[in-house]
Amino acid sequence: MPIVVNLDVMMAKRKMSLNELSQRVDLTLSNLSILKTGKAKAIRFSTLEAICKVLDCQPGDILEYVED
Repeated sequence: MPIVVNLDVMMAKRKMSLNELSQRVDLTLSNLSILKTGKAKAIRFSTLEAICKVLDCQPGDILEYVED
């Protein structure tokens, strides 16, 4: 898939665990884990907005387009 999810990179930069992000964004651990591992097929803008707000970043810091 040409869209790469760099959520783990941003979490590491902010020194935030998956548990903490899950609580602060109000998403289940399993849904956040699916997103983090790049297995998600879609993401709601409201979810992306909440993640960006908590991690103090831009959507482009989390999502990246890479040609096959």
